Amino acid sequence: MPQENLPACPLCGRPIPPEAKQSLHHLIPRLRGGKGGPTVLLHQICHNEIHATLTETELARDFHTIEALQAHPRLAKFIKWVQKRPPAFHSKTPGKRRQR
Repeated sequence: MPQENLPACPLCGRPIPPEAKQSLHHLIPRLRGGKGGPTVLLHQICHNEIHATLTETELARDFHTIEALQAHPRLAKFIKWVQKRPPAFHSKTPGKRRQR
């Protein structure tokens, strides 16, 4: 399938090829009232980084839009890094999980 016909990850903007690890992200976490709410299809690595960076409470309160997620300093740095990787790239989440 040509890359222009592939869904794009709203966080990093890279296409999501069928062979890539992918995941649905609830913009408002299910445990914070988002069950049945809006979801977005992300690369698995992008989804992992969101949850390694922010708590469920922070996601529900302040980071329930793609724009807010992209503006977070750690996620912005991650996005800049991952945009240089091929669309199907996946690895363990870089860096340490944020201390709670």
